[in-house]
Parts: sequence; C-alpha cells; structure tokens
Amino acid sequence: MNTVPEDHSGQSAASPRSAALASDAPRETPTLLFVHGACVRDADWWWSRMVEPLTERGVPTTAIALPSCGETGDALGDLGDDVQACRQAIRAVRGPVVLCGHSYGGVIITEAGAEERVTQLLYVTSVMPDSGQSQAEMIGGEPAPWLQPGEDTIGVDADMMPEYFMQDCDEATVEAAVARLTRQSLAPFSQPPREIAWRSTPASYIVCTRDLATPAETQRGRIRAGAHRVEFDAGHHPFLSRPDAFAQLLVDEIKGSMTTCA
Repeated sequence: MNTVPEDHSGQSAASPRSAALASDAPRETPTLLFVHGACVRDADWWWSRMVEPLTERGVPTTAIALPSCGETGDALGDLGDDVQACRQAIRAVRGPVVLCGHSYGGVIITEAGAEERVTQLLYVTSVMPDSGQSQAEMIGGEPAPWLQPGEDTIGVDADMMPEYFMQDCDEATVEAAVARLTRQSLAPFSQPPREIAWRSTPASYIVCTRDLATPAETQRGRIRAGAHRVEFDAGHHPFLSRPDAFAQLLVDEIKGSMTTCA
C-alpha cells in the first residue's frame, strides 16, 4: 500500500489516486460508520455536517453512539461495550463497511474492525494501538492540561476546548460542541483492544495538520507501517470545520482502497 502522503490542504484538492478510477468496473460502495472521540455525547450531531456531502458522493453513512459516554443508557460502559456498539452497527447495515475512528474512536475501530465485512479503517488524528497497548499507555505521561480526571470518569475543560480543539470552527459551532461535552468512563483508556484489525485490513491515517491538541508530528509518529498517510489542513474536528473538503478526502480514500484491493 502506498505510504506517500497526499495533500488535501485546499478546498478543491483531490487525491491523485482518484484520477484513475473512471475506468474501473463498478463495485459495491461501502457504508461509512463514524466513531467519535472521547468525552462527548450526541454522536449524530458531531457527524451531521458529513451526511449530506457523503451522500451526494454516493457514500451512505451514520454515526455510532458510545456506551462509555453515556449515550446508550444511564450506566457508563467500557471499551468492550463501545466495541459491541460498533459491531451492532456493522450488523445493522448491508454490504461492505468502512470504519472511521476519530481520536479515541481509533481504539474502538482497531478491535471492532476485525469483522469480515469491514473493508477499510480510517483513523483521524487518532491512535493505532497494537496488542496489549491501551490509549493511556500510548499517550503516556501526565494527563493533558484540558483533561479533568476523577475517580471513575474523565472530562474536558470547557474553557480550553475552543483554543486547542476548535480554533478553526465558527463561534456557533464551538458553543454547540461545548454544550455536548460529557464525562466519560475512565475504564476504556486503560483497556487494550483484544483484536488488531489494521494488521489485516487496509488502513489510512488522516493527519490533521492544524490540530493543536494532538500536533501533526505526534500524529505522524502514531502511524503504523503499511497505513496510507494523508495530510489534511484542519484542526482536531475536520468534520465540523471543513465538512465538504473532508468528505471528498474520505471518498478518495475509500475509492482508492477499492481500486487497490480489486
């Protein structure tokens, strides 16, 4: 798999791999399932700006609610519960599936992606853990200054979120995002995935070059050998700040993988 990075810094940028797709025989387009990051709720809202541009480009998509964030009931789940929610979403759709994991969501898709119908993994400013590696172990050190850990849960400082996570979003979007912060179970961050899908499933890692919470160089250091690296000019939440351009990037990655694996 090609590991040369692609440049999606401009609104009209397109993957070089997409140019050769016109002559390819039609294949079934996968459904894209989005798995959001830590300490937020209302999965549908976080992905809402992506539904129309992806649908217009022929890619059906939906977002997955996470038990560890309290989106499926009163009790906060752990990593296993989040993986189960992802696998239930896979079973709910027909045909091939692409999993897109944002931030903490990358841990979930690493395990949940070990399903026969999952054809591709998309990691967005995320982590790609290996066997025995939890997110806490991969990040290491003391908690980031914007994290607010408690005895059993963890949250994000609402006052620091705009500067580090959403500096390229408009004020209304920032306010709506901050309103959807929540405290999440601490358990998933110390739990390693039990299966490692990226070893056998094509994977791409999207580096968000303006992410101030997880700097681009840190992201690049998390990419596993064999994963296709793509550079995208956005902060931590590209699906909120640049949804149309980000949708095009995802479609290019999906079509590129379909062509490579044909």
